[in-house]
Amino acid sequence: MHKRYILPILLVFFYFALENCLTLRTSDKKAVRDFQKKGGSLIPYTLHIRGHDLHYVSVGPDTLRTIVFVHGSPGSWDAFERYLMDSSLRSRFRMISIDRPGFGYSNYGNALHLQQGCDMISSFLDSISNDKPLYLVGHSLGGSIVPILAADNPDKVTAIVILAGALDPDLEPKELWVKPFTKKPLRYLMPGAFRQANDEEWYFKTDVLKLKDKLSWIRCRVYVMAAANDMVVDAGNVTYMKRAFINAQVSDTIFPTGNHFILWNHSDYIMKVLRDL
Repeated sequence: MHKRYILPILLVFFYFALENCLTLRTSDKKAVRDFQKKGGSLIPYTLHIRGHDLHYVSVGPDTLRTIVFVHGSPGSWDAFERYLMDSSLRSRFRMISIDRPGFGYSNYGNALHLQQGCDMISSFLDSISNDKPLYLVGHSLGGSIVPILAADNPDKVTAIVILAGALDPDLEPKELWVKPFTKKPLRYLMPGAFRQANDEEWYFKTDVLKLKDKLSWIRCRVYVMAAANDMVVDAGNVTYMKRAFINAQVSDTIFPTGNHFILWNHSDYIMKVLRDL
């Protein structure tokens, strides 16, 4: 092989390797095997809803109260793996973690606008209803989604837990690079799941403006948590939510450390809150 071909071939190989590695999803076979090794049982499912596939995993009997976990962007259901494996939570709840539309195995690559995704997840909540209390937990963009789900499903949702979520339009960062990378050919420079995550980020900047009136519809208990040193989502969103959720019972926690990844950095505290729901 001529030397001049080596670098292009290596670059192509590196691109596809990075593309594959950054899908940020776990195969069902591996997930089931990992849970079995730790003495647990996990069941994967895929439902066809509103013309899309929605993939999720479930732990625990469907006769218990239910927690539904909603991941951020990018991500997939396994962001909440340590919660699903926790024996004390498994003894109290049926726990379900979804792949949001566009991520994991839910029509991977095709991101939806905020309300479109919420409408799809609302239909999913109908399908898993067992007439027991239902709790929603969302991290990052998932933390922006669960309040909308609570507003749209006031008779179903008992409480929501918002982890590093954003809802204040005035606190949205003005990244000038986001829009150009939603267009070809630049969008293909974003590897793996970061491509649809960038699309979602662009959608969110206008979608969030449409949410303000809905927030007063929320009547369930709300737990809001954020880190003071979060460089991705401004902790000032907590103050905004406390003002906006005028008909809800709101409890807030600001961690002095933990940055945007409180889902993992403060998992012990969050699990305690979930156990006490």
